Amino acid sequence: MSGTLGLIATVVLTVNVLLGMLLSTAYKTKKWWQQLPPVIRKLNINAIHNYTAYIVAGLVLVHFLIIPLDPASHFKWMDLAWPTGAPHQPYMVLLGAVSFLALLVVIITTQKAVKKKLGFRLWKNIHLIAYPLCLLFIIHGIKMDPELKDRPTDWLDGEKLLSELCGLVLLVATIIRYKYHLKINKK
Repeated sequence: MSGTLGLIATVVLTVNVLLGMLLSTAYKTKKWWQQLPPVIRKLNINAIHNYTAYIVAGLVLVHFLIIPLDPASHFKWMDLAWPTGAPHQPYMVLLGAVSFLALLVVIITTQKAVKKKLGFRLWKNIHLIAYPLCLLFIIHGIKMDPELKDRPTDWLDGEKLLSELCGLVLLVATIIRYKYHLKINKK
């Protein structure tokens, strides 16, 4: 169950980051946006972006909180607080924990009151940790053995392929977004 929640979180995080990239552009002025059906153009992309971040945080929280409840996992509650002592793949557990903490930082700093106090530039710089956060998240999902048996990664396993696909989508989207950034800054 924990692995399934992690996979769902990976897909929702991918959607969240793609929406964030969309929001960081002047998408509403683009011809392709204007040609979309009105029902889509009326969507509050910013609200969806925020809600998907909360959903990811909730899914990840449940993802790791249920692990110690399974005695076969050999995880203790302390392993969640200090992942390097985890009984299985401690460094991969650490990657997951760090990505979750980074996600919380991004979510907390995006709250209106905090964002206002930080100012746009500092908020934006903090918000950019979403990119390495995703990288850690994806690596954790690909390298972590879902059965906690410390088996080598099966790169063609369906669960791993889903994480790999999300990673590929995020990589391509990041390249496109960076090229857009370069193009806009030339003007």
